[in-house]
Amino acid sequence: MDNTSSRGPEGSPQFDWNEVLQRNERWLRCVILARLGEPQAVDEVLQEVSLAAVSQRANLADAAKMGPWLYQIAVRQSLLYRRKMGRKRKLIDRYADRFQPTEADNRTVDPLSWLLADERRKLIRVALEKLNRRDAEILLLKYTEDWSYKQLAEHLNVSASAVEARLHRARAKLREDLTRLEVVEA
Repeated sequence: MDNTSSRGPEGSPQFDWNEVLQRNERWLRCVILARLGEPQAVDEVLQEVSLAAVSQRANLADAAKMGPWLYQIAVRQSLLYRRKMGRKRKLIDRYADRFQPTEADNRTVDPLSWLLADERRKLIRVALEKLNRRDAEILLLKYTEDWSYKQLAEHLNVSASAVEARLHRARAKLREDLTRLEVVEA
């Protein structure tokens, strides 16, 4: 047995998790990158792998099986990340498509206004992706799902006034990002 493992009080192995994760980081990064294909997501998923490994350490009885066990966790966390990002993309697409004109509209749709609206939706998507996850979530729940302040407060486990303040800050940040994007695009 190597110096990273010792026996705990119940006979289960105790590891220096910092050292174990550092030793396996390189190949774990390769596995995660291969599963996701997004280099920018590797650090986030690797952090989730580390948290899962430490929290599930009781499931590892044999130090010799550390590699396969970490591989399983990396694959699972990669899949969970892809699922989460897929749900986020669908939510953003629903938000952007919500105001798209349809054939059932009795308004006259001139091509220029439709193109401008489409361009605006794209800018909104980009600006939403730049927001932090919590701000984007609260804006999307409020404006795509029509959640009330009370529903948001219950979901986030905060007061209605805290929801109001968060929404105010998130809208201001979104406006600021949209303004910046429109200036860059023009």
